[in-house]
Amino acid sequence: MGFFAFLLLGLIAGAIAKLILPGKQAGGWVITLILGVVGALLGGFIGSALFGADMNEFFSLESWLLAIGGALIVLVVYGALTGRKSRA
Repeated sequence: MGFFAFLLLGLIAGAIAKLILPGKQAGGWVITLILGVVGALLGGFIGSALFGADMNEFFSLESWLLAIGGALIVLVVYGALTGRKSRA
């Protein structure tokens, strides 16, 4: 997958992760999208290291699930570090 495709995947994964998490997260949409890109990188790294997943296809369900999972992890960690509580 090319750089711009991976960037787009991360941006969309960050938006989806923000919609999945309950309550209000710290930061606005720009921070969320940046964290989504970081989360997509993290998800791809974890997926390839633990499961041998291949992140070369943009339209692969595996790529999307790993990117969204990584974005969720990064958003939760960011929320814990900024000290804001989420409303359940």
